[in-house]
Amino acid sequence: MKIFFILGALFCALAVALGAFGSHGLEGKLSAKMIEVYKTGVQYHMYHALGILAVGFLAMKIGTPSSLVWSGWLMVIGIILFSGSLYILSTTGITKLGMITPLGGVAFIVGWVLFIVAAVKHM
Repeated sequence: MKIFFILGALFCALAVALGAFGSHGLEGKLSAKMIEVYKTGVQYHMYHALGILAVGFLAMKIGTPSSLVWSGWLMVIGIILFSGSLYILSTTGITKLGMITPLGGVAFIVGWVLFIVAAVKHM
């Protein structure tokens, strides 16, 4: 599906921009611990942006079974919830957002499991 190529590439570009911002714009403004939290958000953001691209490539090969479509959307949701909550937590100190982070992690895990299901069932 074209949407996963577009979203994957956009999320990759955004991860690079946010990583650069973290390295240059936040240096000296956040504690070492919060810089690490921010970096974790960027790393998982990029990994799953690449995962979204992988969904697009697999869709070209096998079509769009619902497991694959859900895989892509769960990776999108995971980036928003997991990485987004870490970005906000690290830059604002709002700790209540830490409750959202695991939901994003679960979305990532389920997304990868569904990716495996789609590949095994349809390749």
